[in-house]
Amino acid sequence: MKTAIFCRVSSKEQEETGYSLPAQEKFLRDYADKQGLEVAKVFAISESAAGKTQRKVFIEMIAYVRKHDIPTIIVETTDRLTRNFADVPTIDLWITENENHQVHLAKEGCILHNTSRSHEWFMWRVKVATAEYYVRLLSENVKKGQKEKIAQGWLPTKPPNGYKTIGETGHKTHIIDEDTAPFVRKMFDLYLTGNYSTKRLSKKMFAEGMRSQLGHKLPHSRIHSLLREPFYIGKIKWNDDLYEGKHQPLITVEQFNKVQAMLKSRTTPKYRKHNFLFRGLIKCAGCHNSITFETAKGHIYGHCNHYHECPQTTWVKEHEVEAQLLEGFETLKIKNSRIVGWLKKALKESHQDEVEYHNNTVGELEARYEAVQKRMDKLYDDKLDEKITPEFYSRKLKQYSDEKDEITESIKKHSQASTGYINLGVNIYELSQRAKELYLKAKDKGMIDEQRALIRFIFATLTVDEGKLSYTYSKTFKILSEAVEETNRPKVDKIDDLENGKFELTKKPDNSTQKDALLPLRPIWLTIRVCLYCQRQHFESTHEWHR
Repeated sequence: MKTAIFCRVSSKEQEETGYSLPAQEKFLRDYADKQGLEVAKVFAISESAAGKTQRKVFIEMIAYVRKHDIPTIIVETTDRLTRNFADVPTIDLWITENENHQVHLAKEGCILHNTSRSHEWFMWRVKVATAEYYVRLLSENVKKGQKEKIAQGWLPTKPPNGYKTIGETGHKTHIIDEDTAPFVRKMFDLYLTGNYSTKRLSKKMFAEGMRSQLGHKLPHSRIHSLLREPFYIGKIKWNDDLYEGKHQPLITVEQFNKVQAMLKSRTTPKYRKHNFLFRGLIKCAGCHNSITFETAKGHIYGHCNHYHECPQTTWVKEHEVEAQLLEGFETLKIKNSRIVGWLKKALKESHQDEVEYHNNTVGELEARYEAVQKRMDKLYDDKLDEKITPEFYSRKLKQYSDEKDEITESIKKHSQASTGYINLGVNIYELSQRAKELYLKAKDKGMIDEQRALIRFIFATLTVDEGKLSYTYSKTFKILSEAVEETNRPKVDKIDDLENGKFELTKKPDNSTQKDALLPLRPIWLTIRVCLYCQRQHFESTHEWHR
């Protein structure tokens, strides 16, 4: 007589006692030999498998014994066959539909069949109820442990790409993985350029060396979920709720929020076969819609689609548009070397006041941070003492967490601003003077995304009117272009002691304790604009020069 064997064992048992699926299978095969039964097939379930998988294997076994008319099923104990009452009717139906059908509970010394005594059927259901109770109790304990782990500020499961787990069982924490974290940062940076869809980003990151934990390519759906993962800014998302994490953030809140806005936007980057240089960057002067680029007769042309009865008819070649764009880069260059030196000196002199301003603000913000932290500690103590309701605790915890995040981000921005203030001004100046050179270098290396990023950064609008390109600079470079237009004039060479002037900024009132004051308030462009304005006023007063 043939039989089917059903094995079930937990991965925890395998680790602690070495009682593996093969060991259980051997025991049941020996039992079958003693009963004179021939094993037709073995069905095995690891307790680490998902609930749907376990149910699927159970249904497959019942279908198999029915299809092949196998009258016997051998299991070790009741809880190895089923741990919930949902499976009991299926087993009962199979046993009672044929007098020859039997379920052997090997270690319990019990054989269930159609004519079993009522006592044996009663004990069968009691054991199923006990097994189900055990499973539910285990589930409650696991959930309780997970909640406690989250309350301590740690994720109770494996962290996403860019982090690794350290510590012993029960005391595991997560730290940044220096081998994989750079890939995650680059993934966010590339998506923020607006040049990558999640599908294209998946291919790009695979080429860069980013892999899953099993060494495979990350599908675009996984890339999308990683871009939405708040774990990277120090948060833990659990059952649609956000909790404060103690792990180190991998990116800034500002970066994360920008990515979320892009993911929800109607203009989210889509996958495209062709990646044209000016795709989405140039508007038609006639109808103000985007110029479409396509390949024809070996050249790349841009033209209007005439969706709104546009009068524009010219198809312009890409390289002709590019040549006109290079003139826009060239216009930003300051030709007077003395003006350049004066501008750098003015930036450095204003830097000391800027550092003092940011340091004072950071001190006050840190005091606010400590006050909020004390409130959170007291709130947690009140929850443990049952002085407040869970609903009140959750609401106030979210309020304090948001306030703490706001303060933390502001401290970070002020700290970075105080150390990077002068560098930012000088770097913007250097970029404006080398824009054409950097663009051509990127072109020679085939780095089209870098070319597009440079165009987006320097120009606010690009418009084509019957093949002629017109442009406006972004706010930053518009200030520089206006200054360049004046300082490149011949009469500027007559300034003898411009560099001896001292120009001070008016300090802004310190309102850092107000909620709306949590962002750095003194942009670098104000310094440049004031410096250039003072230069112009000085020259006009001494030489009576008017535009």
